[in-house]
Amino acid sequence: MSEKPKILFVCDSPTTVDALLGPGAEAYDVIVVSNPMRALATLTRTPVEGVYIAKDYVQRAVQIGKLLQNEQILDGMPDGVVLLDSENTILWANERVHRWSGVDPLNGANFYTALGSPEILGPDFCPFHTALATGNASSSTLRASDNRYFQVHAAPVREVGSPARQLIVTVRDVTREMLQQQKLAAIHQAGLELADLSPDELSQMSVRERIELLKSNILHFTKDLLNFDVVEIRLLDTKTSRLEPLLSEGMEPEAATRVLFAQPQNNGVTGFVAATGKSYLCEDTTEDPLYLSGARGAKSSLTVPLIFHDDVIGTFNVESPEPRAFSESDLQFLEIFTRDVAVALNTLELLVAEKASTAAESVEAIHSAVALPVDEILNEAVNVMERYIGHEPEVVEQLQKILRNARDIKQVIQSVGQKMTPVAAHPVVLPVDERPGLEGRRVLVVDEDSSVRGAAHALLERFGCVVETAPNGSQAVFMVRNMLAEGGYDVIITDIRLPDSTGFDFMLKLQEILERPDVPLVLMTGFGYDPGHSIVKARQAGLQAVLYKPFRLDQLLDVVEQIIGVPGPA
Repeated sequence: MSEKPKILFVCDSPTTVDALLGPGAEAYDVIVVSNPMRALATLTRTPVEGVYIAKDYVQRAVQIGKLLQNEQILDGMPDGVVLLDSENTILWANERVHRWSGVDPLNGANFYTALGSPEILGPDFCPFHTALATGNASSSTLRASDNRYFQVHAAPVREVGSPARQLIVTVRDVTREMLQQQKLAAIHQAGLELADLSPDELSQMSVRERIELLKSNILHFTKDLLNFDVVEIRLLDTKTSRLEPLLSEGMEPEAATRVLFAQPQNNGVTGFVAATGKSYLCEDTTEDPLYLSGARGAKSSLTVPLIFHDDVIGTFNVESPEPRAFSESDLQFLEIFTRDVAVALNTLELLVAEKASTAAESVEAIHSAVALPVDEILNEAVNVMERYIGHEPEVVEQLQKILRNARDIKQVIQSVGQKMTPVAAHPVVLPVDERPGLEGRRVLVVDEDSSVRGAAHALLERFGCVVETAPNGSQAVFMVRNMLAEGGYDVIITDIRLPDSTGFDFMLKLQEILERPDVPLVLMTGFGYDPGHSIVKARQAGLQAVLYKPFRLDQLLDVVEQIIGVPGPA
């Protein structure tokens, strides 16, 4: 008995089939689908004798057919294109995906299986499910077992009046980009390890041993990570402009000892790079007039400057026996690596000097780096406390403890730093401008600009003030209210224009919190800038002082002393 001929109907209802075929419907194997995408999916798996498309579906079917049947366009794309159903089954794929998968036949296969069951790296770990469930496109990165990486972008095929059931997925091979990212990360980690020496190790090593360790690390990472066998590093003597050899591996002896200066002419590529601060890619040494012979048989070279704080401190040169051996990626990788080399060289130089002033500066730098993050901790803790006051006393008590500990951090750092700093780091002559009345005074600085808040720490803490900051008026209000239990702030300095209020409005809020008109407030403003006449209104309401930007340190200190009512320096 022969199989019934199959006919595919693309229509809304089986009643359409009955109307068309009538009693003869029993002679056919009828397949009914409700949209053109499902029809195309059926056609990829099931041979049919005929297709009927209802009038309402003709235009959509033509558009989809044009998209998927024009394989000359899709097969020529550098990316893969796949049509998936809701079960991640491939309904159609272009030639690129066929080549990547090696699966035949590909239609009907599971998408992930066809690509070798890759690991999903995110950010969306269920991109196809997300796209179908939300109706929005979703993306993710896949890692195949052969260390290939694919980026997939799934877009739902929208259907009027019904949820999406198919996805158009584009697949891009991002292996090269991902491997470059991994290499960049490895280079960065290598740079961190170049001069990663513990204090105990340093104390037991001579200057020469430190330098030799650094040279050994540089050679190790240059060969194993960057795959460069010939390496030359020279350091710039700023007094003589001479480029002194530090490290030479694979260079001819006469080249390694050649006298070179940081000059763009007659000093080879190395002198040019040191003089200009620009990297130089020599693709063919036989045709480059700047190149001076270095490694035996070298046909190409790559030279980059060692730069620290925008100053050239030396050069880093690699060479190859192959012409055009170095690419733009090699240049990028070497420039990144040499930044860390420059930092490591400078670090060792500072360690060699072991100046007491360096120790003092380090303590101050640590304190400066900690100040604003600690302020953020205070701000966040006070924010949370505001929400819990009156509800959960235990939470409030715990937050109060966090606040006390956070406030102690800066003081502990300052105290420990003073004990650790060598005596020679302290100036022999005490500053003339002593201000003992500022010692221990609490100051709150309110300004949207983080540099202003940082400067407040640096300037006022030098004279013993305990400085805290806030970025806006609302946060400052929370800080003021919380500090009442500790006796309040001695001085509050705020910018006249805050992100969420004016200086005058902030002053009125302080008067309400402190329950007095004479709040210890200082308004900061630029010369001639008084939006909304805040200063005039604030003065009428009892404002005690104004600071006009830019102000000198002595003006800041004088105003603070004025507010707290202590005499200035004699």
